[in-house]
Amino acid sequence: MKITWFSNFATILLGVLFAAGCRSTPSTHLLQRFEFTESQMGSLFNITLYAPDKSTAARAAQAAFQRVAKLNSIMSDYDPESELMQLCRKPVGTPVQVSDDLFDILQHSEKFSRLSNGAFDVTVGPYVRLWRSARKQKTLPSPEAIAAVAGSVGYQKIQLDPRAKTVTLLAPNMQLDLGGIAKGYAADKALTVLRRHGITRAMAAASGDIAIGDPPPDRKGWAIGIASIDSSENSLTKTVLLKNAAVSTSGDTEQFVEIGGVRYSHIVNPATGWGLTQRIGVTIIARNATTTDGLTKAVSVMGAERGLTLIDSLSDISGLIVTLDQSGKHVIESRRFQHVPQVKSSTGNQ
Repeated sequence: MKITWFSNFATILLGVLFAAGCRSTPSTHLLQRFEFTESQMGSLFNITLYAPDKSTAARAAQAAFQRVAKLNSIMSDYDPESELMQLCRKPVGTPVQVSDDLFDILQHSEKFSRLSNGAFDVTVGPYVRLWRSARKQKTLPSPEAIAAVAGSVGYQKIQLDPRAKTVTLLAPNMQLDLGGIAKGYAADKALTVLRRHGITRAMAAASGDIAIGDPPPDRKGWAIGIASIDSSENSLTKTVLLKNAAVSTSGDTEQFVEIGGVRYSHIVNPATGWGLTQRIGVTIIARNATTTDGLTKAVSVMGAERGLTLIDSLSDISGLIVTLDQSGKHVIESRRFQHVPQVKSSTGNQ
């Protein structure tokens, strides 16, 4: 069995890998596999779970989707009435009390910004809006336009007060963009809701950001295939076997614009305001999808060498970096990635 959908980087194929020699117990033998898909956060959000019956599965999945929809109403930068966008309209220097979810994700974002020395930065909204327009019009933002909004960008321009749960924006015209972390965060929260409904053998996938619970009955884990950075290839770069973990993959296989013979990624470098031009795909494996989502963006901006150094400096983090240039495709594994359980087959059809 397999699930197929499109991520920002590539098609990720998931299958169930049979574990040889395992026997069913009475409790797991009665579990059935169910899949639910809804359009959430601008992409397909897929939940796969094992439950004793359809009604139990449907109730749990619906509760999880409702949680995701609530998060979207808080964190969307497309909805002018979201809590995030209302925060951006507050006067400069004014402490604003925000919801627990918004404060939590901003704290995570600040952590990744500091770890990556600003390669991950949720204040890139002004740049991102310029590049959204560029992709539609097939015209590069002017250096003058980028320079005009640069003063509103910089993670140091957000001040968080954990005690009061307030956020203070320290520069005018700031536009926060949580697109580099919100889907992973939502996948984590969806999995938490499923667990509260007694569903532990489950997986929540928000496009290329996947939160994974206990393995399917009589399996060692969920087999997840990481597709090639080169969209012309059908083979998988690696297939890993995961449980109680998370994995995210990010790159420019699908979201990019080509102008003047140069390919610009949808991922923007906060230091320059320009879309990335190097071909790079990053896969991160960690304990939760909030971490994997944020780190894939940071490593993409940092590049292979600096990104690998960051990954190897963090405990319980594994990474796979794939670059593509005139000399071909280069696959780089982090130190801990080499110890992640892998499936030898490259077809992804387990």
